[in-house]
Amino acid sequence: MNKFGAGLATLLITLGFSLSAATGAFAESRAFQLSLTPDIAVHDRDVHIRGVSLGIWSENPQKALALGIVSGSTGESAGFSWSLLANYADSYRGVQWAPVNYTRENFLGWQSGIVNYTDQDFVGLQTGLVNYVGNLKGVQLGVVNYAETASTGLQLGLVNVIRENRWFTELPNALAPGMVFVNWRF
Repeated sequence: MNKFGAGLATLLITLGFSLSAATGAFAESRAFQLSLTPDIAVHDRDVHIRGVSLGIWSENPQKALALGIVSGSTGESAGFSWSLLANYADSYRGVQWAPVNYTRENFLGWQSGIVNYTDQDFVGLQTGLVNYVGNLKGVQLGVVNYAETASTGLQLGLVNVIRENRWFTELPNALAPGMVFVNWRF
């Protein structure tokens, strides 16, 4: 490459980085987070983690492997969260393993713990003692499984409830939403 081409390439790269930094085109993200609490961490809680997050208690938007005692994910996050006490998220795609898993909005993937809770749409597999979803599209395996509604789903456990189960509209409403051992909506 001649001197003119190299100089032009350098100028364009420098200009591109300058413009993107000035306009915020590159959202701030980091590959690694280490935290004691969300406010005592290597990076602020609004920094997107794309890699690994280790912490006593962490809370970031992420596409990462999160390992800790309590792992929090904000916004639309994805990855694998494995915690000793709890995982919580706004919306999550991936795997959550902890004694308590809580997703405020939607979840796609696998939640496994003692208590699993997804407030809105759940697509995937829940395994635990107590499983709760707003709308089930998947499978719940547990002692107690509860879904407000189910688009399509299967519940296997001791107590299985789909509160608004259109599958059983012709049976008495008092009995049909709850089933022993298995419940479904296809």
